[in-house]
Amino acid sequence: MKLKIIACVVIGIAVIIAWLTGTNQLSASKSNEISYNYDVRPILSDKCFACHGPDKNKQEAGLRLDIEANAKALLRETKGAYAIVAGKPEKSEMIKRITSTDPSYQMPTPASHLGILNKDEIEILTKWVKQGAKYEKHWAFVTPKKVALPEIKEGWAKNEIDYFVAAKLKQHQLKASEEASKEQLLKRLSLDLTGLPPSLALQKTFSADNSNQAYEKVVDQLLAMPQFGEKMALHWLDVSRYADSYGYQDDDYRSQWPYRDWVIHAFNSNIPYDRFITWQLAGDLLPNSGKEQLLATAFLRNHKITEEGGVIPEEYRVEYGIDKVKTYTRGLLALTVECAQCHDHKYDPIAQKDYYQLFAFFNTSKEKGLEGLVGSGPAKTPILALSDNDVKKILRFVNKKDTGAVKVSVMGEVDTPRTTYLLKRGVYDQYGEAVSASALPAVLNFDNKNFPKNRLGLAQWTVSKQNPLTARVFVNQLWEQIFGKGIVKSVGDFGMQGNLPSHPELLDWLAADFMEHGWNIKLLVKKIVMSATYRQSSKITKELLEKDPENLYYARASRMRLPAEAIRDMLLSSSGLLNKEIGGPSVKPYQPKGLWEMATSGRGQLAVYRQDKGKDIYRRGLYTFIKLTVPPPSMMIFDASNRDQCQVNRLKTNTPLQALVMMNDPTALEASRVFAETLLTNKGNPEQAIRTAFESIICRKPFEKEMGVLNAYYKDQLAMFRQKKNVAEKTLNIGEYPHQKNTASISEVAALMRAINIIYNMEEAIVKG
Repeated sequence: MKLKIIACVVIGIAVIIAWLTGTNQLSASKSNEISYNYDVRPILSDKCFACHGPDKNKQEAGLRLDIEANAKALLRETKGAYAIVAGKPEKSEMIKRITSTDPSYQMPTPASHLGILNKDEIEILTKWVKQGAKYEKHWAFVTPKKVALPEIKEGWAKNEIDYFVAAKLKQHQLKASEEASKEQLLKRLSLDLTGLPPSLALQKTFSADNSNQAYEKVVDQLLAMPQFGEKMALHWLDVSRYADSYGYQDDDYRSQWPYRDWVIHAFNSNIPYDRFITWQLAGDLLPNSGKEQLLATAFLRNHKITEEGGVIPEEYRVEYGIDKVKTYTRGLLALTVECAQCHDHKYDPIAQKDYYQLFAFFNTSKEKGLEGLVGSGPAKTPILALSDNDVKKILRFVNKKDTGAVKVSVMGEVDTPRTTYLLKRGVYDQYGEAVSASALPAVLNFDNKNFPKNRLGLAQWTVSKQNPLTARVFVNQLWEQIFGKGIVKSVGDFGMQGNLPSHPELLDWLAADFMEHGWNIKLLVKKIVMSATYRQSSKITKELLEKDPENLYYARASRMRLPAEAIRDMLLSSSGLLNKEIGGPSVKPYQPKGLWEMATSGRGQLAVYRQDKGKDIYRRGLYTFIKLTVPPPSMMIFDASNRDQCQVNRLKTNTPLQALVMMNDPTALEASRVFAETLLTNKGNPEQAIRTAFESIICRKPFEKEMGVLNAYYKDQLAMFRQKKNVAEKTLNIGEYPHQKNTASISEVAALMRAINIIYNMEEAIVKG
């Protein structure tokens, strides 16, 4: 097998990425029965709802096609006509207009620029009307329930997930792939559960264990490691828009890092997801609330905060509330509710009044729009101060290194509740009618469920087992983290414009099972990784590429590049540089000079980038300092979140810059150098050193052809360095980690360093699969 250097593959991947991302969602209904949810609604949402949907300010002719009673009622502007006549497409004005070629009569109108319907879309709508034009509640607003497992052939399935996947494979005349090798499975598992490659010791132990329980034992071992919490926290920090600065122009320092410590602790302690959410939304309102519950509410305070003179405090106070609504709805409910800030939602049944009733839950916070100018403090009111005594007795999971109190911005309610108004066009001082706090009626009725009208009531509504979204959304996010795409591809949009689930019954089964088992996150993770679906090889055949290029039906494992932070972790872990300390303040590793200085007002603690020293620069990517206006550059090149808003999934790009980072970034070069010095100290034999490096980085034994290429490259580099020792010295002068003394010459160390750097630049090094 030829070595696959990143620089050689990025162009090919980039060519197909646009085609892959443009693939249309697939209908769940392949029978003669037309489904409103899976066949009809997507067409109406794309082509009709902009003018005939929920937004009452944009409804043409008073017609709403998203509501059955309205769609089948007598039309206002066309005498004696009905948009839809059940069973009679020839008498339905909708069908007449979508099939017309008269620009003055056809729908959508040419002026709308929505495009005419194609032949298949017209056929679906016509057939649906002929079958009775039966409407269905949007699939995501129906409480998930378990259905009976599909009947499949015995032998392949290892748990319930596989029954649903096997049935879908059969439906599309596909076959599951063989199980991946033990080497591949261990690498995949370790990266998915800890974010780190497996150690050589774990590789040897797992390889030697031939018992039937070998796989489950290593799953349990990885789930119990403290690095599990770090891996799980990474996604949640994207959701909660965690950063180490305030944003905006001055972008000064803030100390929210104890919240990150709590998130890691919560996942490691397996706090049930319903409690995890309740504490973050309303920990301060719980009976007998303690400092841990209050710390969790920092979730709602991670938004950007201005410290600039001349701003209007009320405008920014409202802006902070709007950010909370956006984070809550996108991160927990997967709805694009922010569309209703200025007008009724054009596609989903969410009125502008609904938006401001939701906003009212967050409009009672004590926080201010402007508390002080730059340098006024690392936390803003309300503040939780954590003392040494707090950490020693209550919050033992907080890695508090310094002395004195650490301050965190948290939630707290004003003594006299504010009146919340509908804001006309979303402008902070343009008051409309007064509204009271209430959750989204399209999702689940709030007023008749005896929920208190505060954030605690909102939290209870959110984690109610009758809420159709919360469990589904988290299951889908977790599935996306493991498989590379969600069962619902649009991870942040379960609304009318979102993608349909590829396996709706599986998503519902997992969501219902998750709630039945006490919202147990580790149990859910284990169920997924124990499945035969997860254990498949990622090898792709020509048939699979032709029939299912996006792997929608899971006939193989997905090949995915590691997240930005995990690439850094892989370099540090495999080379032995990684500092595995859990939690604590963020650190500033290597970064090109001048970035902060060119993008700052020149005020505050963060005007100048001051790199950390010693073991701190070898901490996991999770702990890298994030300045909102200048995020860590090497991580941004690998699509890390810039954390300025809630992000439920990351873009996946392939650019030459990524290859250049792996070839030239100081961390990659230093890892290669330190690894080379360590191996020559311990092994002595360059060929054995290369083999050990390969197994540590790629997590499998190299093929002899690969060893031949690497050995030849090592010898070429060694000959060159022996002639140019000054070049060898310059090559090894990378990074701040002390050089290790050994009997090998600098030429040998430099040559091995180059060979290891080549291994790090293999595509396989940064790909899970």
